Amino acid sequence: MFNKILIANRGEIACRVILTARKMGIKTVAVYSDADKDARHVELADEAVNIGPAPSRDSYLQAEKIIAACKQTGAEAVHPGYGFLSENAGFAKRVEEEGLVFIGPKHYSIAAMGDKIESKKLAGAAGVNCIPGVNDAIETADKAVEIAQSIGYPVMIKASAGGGGKGLRVAFNDKEAFEGFTSCRNEAKNSFTDDRVFIEKFVEEPRHIEIQLIGDSHGNVIYLNERECSIQRRHQKVIEEAPSPFISEATRKAMGEQAVLLAQAVKYQSAGTVEFVVGKDQSFYFLEMNTRLQVEHPVTECITGLDLVELMIRVAAGEKLPLTQAEVKRDGWAMECRINAEDPFRNFLPSTGRLVRFQPPIQSMFAADMTKLHGVRVDTGVQDGGEIPMHYDSMIAKLIVHGKDRLDAIAKMREALNSFVIRGISSNIPFQAALLAHPKFVTGDFNTGFIAENYGQGFRAEDVPHDDPDFLIALAAYVNRRLLGRAAGISGQLPGHGLTVSEDFVVIGMGASGNNTSQPVLVRDYQTVSGSSAVETGGKTYEICSSWHLGGARIRGTVNGEAFSAQVERGVGKNPLAMRLIHNGTRLDALVFSPRAAELHKMMPFKAPPDMSRYVLSPMPGLLVDVAVTVGQKVQAGERVAVIEAMKMENVLFAIADGVVSKVLATKGESLTVDQPIVEFI
Repeated sequence: MFNKILIANRGEIACRVILTARKMGIKTVAVYSDADKDARHVELADEAVNIGPAPSRDSYLQAEKIIAACKQTGAEAVHPGYGFLSENAGFAKRVEEEGLVFIGPKHYSIAAMGDKIESKKLAGAAGVNCIPGVNDAIETADKAVEIAQSIGYPVMIKASAGGGGKGLRVAFNDKEAFEGFTSCRNEAKNSFTDDRVFIEKFVEEPRHIEIQLIGDSHGNVIYLNERECSIQRRHQKVIEEAPSPFISEATRKAMGEQAVLLAQAVKYQSAGTVEFVVGKDQSFYFLEMNTRLQVEHPVTECITGLDLVELMIRVAAGEKLPLTQAEVKRDGWAMECRINAEDPFRNFLPSTGRLVRFQPPIQSMFAADMTKLHGVRVDTGVQDGGEIPMHYDSMIAKLIVHGKDRLDAIAKMREALNSFVIRGISSNIPFQAALLAHPKFVTGDFNTGFIAENYGQGFRAEDVPHDDPDFLIALAAYVNRRLLGRAAGISGQLPGHGLTVSEDFVVIGMGASGNNTSQPVLVRDYQTVSGSSAVETGGKTYEICSSWHLGGARIRGTVNGEAFSAQVERGVGKNPLAMRLIHNGTRLDALVFSPRAAELHKMMPFKAPPDMSRYVLSPMPGLLVDVAVTVGQKVQAGERVAVIEAMKMENVLFAIADGVVSKVLATKGESLTVDQPIVEFI
């Protein structure tokens, strides 16, 4: 067994590998860029080596610097995590040539499966079902359109070296095929330094189901059940679960056996995943093989009780697999939500900056510890006060739950999301909450088009209907009563002039454009010590009891005897009196007044925000990589104006109306803040 390993990655996966290595008594070395000098993985590791500037191409993608760090620290092996160099056959080979061990498959297996064009040919030869398409690299956008027409729309345009949603587009017509080819090629070149692109038929109403494999150096390969990954947005997985609510035992077995055949064909060692697209008739076709650990590996760990990182390390050290196919378990139901630094209410644009508060839910399961299951686990690489840089992926945490069945897992996940506090940046937690509450998701009736079909016009606050909106109103009044109770209890108040608190309140819901709602609430039987109250509103009574302390971002307690978790924030926006409550993904911004104060508040004028329609604003923090217009230029609606890059994704800004450019307010290469003006029109 190794004495010391280096983790050639960052973020949550680096932390995840460190925890297993620590359990196994192996010392760890972290590598970090200038942007990550205070990152959590650097703190967790026994040693850390700086490998360069913030951009990944100058640090985490620098193979020579990583190998030099191994030599410098005496690390015997390298775990690549996922992303970066994890599926780079050249890097794996280079590691082996330096006398080090690559904790992953052999370089020839990576090469065979990493090329999506060649891997399809190999899969077909191994007896694996494949999708119709043209598996040769395409040279021009015109040729891409011609091929797409011959296959028949819709088609999928994919970068040969792509992954993680990068270098992938679905085209439904000639225009989309032409533009998609160009975008794929550019993204592939920037992300993978390989701009080869191919086209295949897009299977409509498909499910994305993958088989987890593990192989050793003694010729043994087994499959560890499947993962359902069909809930995707722009080809990025959002929620993953194991097992799948869709496939039969016969399909599971057939997919697993085909995946093993493919792995054996390339002499596969280590953990890997064979991804399939599955039709509604349970027909399945090979999509690609990921020759690395997957982001969603924890759901497999939950249902099998296996530590996949430990198995990878043991296999890399030459050990045999400790179990046979017949011994693979499938216990309960596991789900994972990817918690991303993005704003779902602004078309999921990246959100970077300081994590003012980062308080995950209470954990009862832990990475690298398979003795505790049927609970909640959080895998993350960030912490309170940390910085979310623009240079890397938007995922900041993975929330994993394990239940006795699917409905139990959904209930656990909803409650865990209620308790997940993130402040300072936006996150996709409200969107995750909406997905989990959607009737079709709950019944398992979905495919990879689920998000596009149900949230095709974007995601709005109204898309998160609350089961009981009056509960949020009651909770706002309850929180306000707790605050007033403290004020009333302050000593030294003048006799006869102390604060007295009435039972009558009005909760004013603060809507956009000054559209407020108001609702009367009674808070009776307030108990200072126990924190219990009977709150009456909307014809209902809520018996709320909580030990919440007044500065806490989370409020836990019971309502009518049932446990609940919610979040509360005071002084939101520019109003110090405003309060924000979040529960089941629904957000209520409210003011709580006495009836008289509520009457006076109605007379307050509403200050409309300034008209910014003449400007093109940066919708997110990011790097301005191109300004496509000049002063005096006539621009038509839909014309390209600027390109912003953040979190490895390229975002193109278009003019929303015809106009003439009067000023260009930002320059190429500038780091932009959210809503910063870039171009002004006359």
